[in-house]
Amino acid sequence: MDWSLLVETQLLGNSPVRWAFALVVVVGSYFVLRALRGLARRRLRKMADRTKNIFDDVLSDLLAGVRGWLVVVIALWVGAQLLALPDELATFVDTAATLLVILQAGLWGNRAMQVSIQHYRQREDVDASRKTTLAALTFIGRLALFSLLMLLALENLGIDITALLAGIGIGALAVGLALQNILGDLFASLSIVLDKPFEIGDFIIVDDMMGTVENIGLRTTRVRSLSGEQLVFANNDLLTSRIRNYKRMHERRVLFTLGVEYGTPAERLREIPSLIREIVEAREPVRFDRAHFKGFGDFSLNFEVVYWMLNPDYALFMDVQQEINLALVDAFNERDVAFAFPTQTIHLARSNDPNPQPQ
Repeated sequence: MDWSLLVETQLLGNSPVRWAFALVVVVGSYFVLRALRGLARRRLRKMADRTKNIFDDVLSDLLAGVRGWLVVVIALWVGAQLLALPDELATFVDTAATLLVILQAGLWGNRAMQVSIQHYRQREDVDASRKTTLAALTFIGRLALFSLLMLLALENLGIDITALLAGIGIGALAVGLALQNILGDLFASLSIVLDKPFEIGDFIIVDDMMGTVENIGLRTTRVRSLSGEQLVFANNDLLTSRIRNYKRMHERRVLFTLGVEYGTPAERLREIPSLIREIVEAREPVRFDRAHFKGFGDFSLNFEVVYWMLNPDYALFMDVQQEINLALVDAFNERDVAFAFPTQTIHLARSNDPNPQPQ
């Protein structure tokens, strides 16, 4: 056998030996890449089973979604680098490999969003309105992802996308200006869904308006007020406002004052703070803080009382405060201590002059 033929014969500018060597590299690269993919997938799956975060779950799912043709394409591209191909063929191979990688990147991005949204929807605190918001935002995310990948694909095909980008930029600017408020509310909705300053069922106060959150939509949030009407807030306005969320309250601080008459004996005044303490501490679930003779009012001697409700429920707080008030009334009656109320005392002085002259 004439071995010189294997060296001197040329096929597309490469000898049979070089083609054989490139084929061996392709086959070896294919099996190595498959082994690495399987190893990384098993490691990530074990890590995902031990942890509760979503990142390793997404990575494991993305590795499982790597198409077999992508491994083949990468292996062929590695082998092609060892060959001296004509410029047109080398350019075609590089372009085809790049386009397939871009396609796989699009599949990865789409799958990552799908797994993330699915994982979020499985949470118990995600209601129907939030699922709708997430679906709309997922559509926008996919649209942006595939638009970007399409531009990259066109650029790799040798198409000048400068004019296209300029047109898209001008169009996006015009649309953004026209839909400025809508887009602001849309992204505010995304911020509310992810950051969760409030949730459906929370009782919130915004400025001088208050109520229970009923729905969180793409543009607006609907709140049912205490008087029954529905309040509609733009999401963007909510994020720029100071929101007080009473549903997140763990304990309720209660401060109230009471006044007794000025004629109350000093020994009774000294007894009142300890008497209030006994009455408050006898209630549940309550943590007493302090009771002090605060000062002298216009018509009363004032005491200030502070305690904590360990359960923030408003109805329970009112029940406990009512019990405290009734107990104070009974205790003060037993000790002849009178509650103060607004009064005025007028002192009249009689003049000794029988014929007083007007001033």
